[in-house]
Amino acid sequence: MDRLRRRTALGLLVGGASAAALGPFDPVLGGRPDDSPTRWPVPPVERENRAAGEPWWPEHGGRAADDRRRQIQGYASTTSVAPGEEIDFHVAVNPGGRFRISVHRLGWYDGAGARTMLTSPELRGVPQPVPVADPDTGVLDCRWPVSWRLSVPHGWTSGLYQAVFTSADGWRACTPFVVRDDRRPAALCAVLPVTTWQAYNQWPRDRRTGKSLYNGYRADGRRDPALRARAVTFDRPYSGAGLPTHFDRDEAAIRWLERNLYDVSYATSFDLHSGRLDPARYRGLVFCGHDEYWSAEMRRATEVGLDGGTSLAFLGANSVYWHARVRAAADGRPERLVECAKTLPDPDAGIGDPTVTWRNLDRPEQALLGVQYNGIVLTPQPLVVRAADNWVWAGTGVADGDRIPGVVAGEADGLHAALPRPAGTTLSSSPYPAQQGGRRLQSSYVHETARGAVVFASGTLGWTLALDRQGHRDPRIERATANVLNRMAGRRPGPVSPES
Repeated sequence: MDRLRRRTALGLLVGGASAAALGPFDPVLGGRPDDSPTRWPVPPVERENRAAGEPWWPEHGGRAADDRRRQIQGYASTTSVAPGEEIDFHVAVNPGGRFRISVHRLGWYDGAGARTMLTSPELRGVPQPVPVADPDTGVLDCRWPVSWRLSVPHGWTSGLYQAVFTSADGWRACTPFVVRDDRRPAALCAVLPVTTWQAYNQWPRDRRTGKSLYNGYRADGRRDPALRARAVTFDRPYSGAGLPTHFDRDEAAIRWLERNLYDVSYATSFDLHSGRLDPARYRGLVFCGHDEYWSAEMRRATEVGLDGGTSLAFLGANSVYWHARVRAAADGRPERLVECAKTLPDPDAGIGDPTVTWRNLDRPEQALLGVQYNGIVLTPQPLVVRAADNWVWAGTGVADGDRIPGVVAGEADGLHAALPRPAGTTLSSSPYPAQQGGRRLQSSYVHETARGAVVFASGTLGWTLALDRQGHRDPRIERATANVLNRMAGRRPGPVSPES
């Protein structure tokens, strides 16, 4: 049985959004022309989104914690967990007192954006210290005691979850984690970029102690790249109220995927690194947001999956830029440290390639994506369409030279003429003012492998916000994204679901 049919037999493909609009199932995709879509199993994410939802971070009725007073903050013992496994939460409360932990699954939920899954019993918390940074690496390893242990219920659907810590006085903070599904393959797997989330984490952002892979603090409280950490740990909270940098881009992609009822499962970059995420189980991997820090194991698994026919969609920009190492904690718990020295020579070069850019290792990201990072966008700019007759733009109504406002934002990718890239199609050529100086050219790109796998790179951090953020949504970007993911998932074209 060929790979496409074998996966379908495992139940990978179910019609998804508006099954009637998608038409009868194609025999190649595992159904018979006379089959009614209602006779086919409903994917877990579609079934989950039928439940009533509510915002996971209410605008009113709570106050966001900060890194100076640290009213309440916490972290999780792992970045991903399967149903039936346990996850610990380590929480500090200042001043000490009562608190609760509520757990929410993020998704569409008819526009509510989340569903509350459970709330802990009342717990008691005390202040916890900010550790002294490791003198060699800059690691801030909290080692706080366990506040609450959750055994993940077997009925929980794979997804991105938030644990919200709420003190008796109404202070709030949170920490994200992913629930995997290690048993059931899905059409698509959304890979959440936890290595990049932690790389940007400046906790505590107190102008004294905090360190990320970008900055430390000088005596005058100013950030200084020379004082950055060489490694960061997940055994500490995310700064402020606990939302990772660029988290909103991932959240927007997830809401859009679930609004359009894609058969999607979720995992983290650590799952890709460790092998818990096997790309061969999916038709496509979706890298939702800013996915900058990649270990050799992550890249190897992705390239092997691509060679085997698994498609890739990079919906952000500046992906696969830094080569990082993943390390265990001092007590042996796996996948708790991300190392990236960013300098040559790397003192750890004797145990592997230096932790510098993939370009420094003669493996530029363009060789995988077709484009690569070329600058920070000073102010949002229009995405200028090219190759409007390409299948990615089908149904969008665009013509070459059309300008889609505000989509080129944050960071951008472009073509580097001197470096090799897979033969494909440039889908945009968008001038933008770069923070590095002058004007540069952003490009989106798509190419296909001999096995029929698709690799799509949006080339901008503004892409996912154009899918779901109010005031940014653009139906042309939505249609193009649906074209890519439908091709990846083997799903018939259908209307993009309107926002409620």
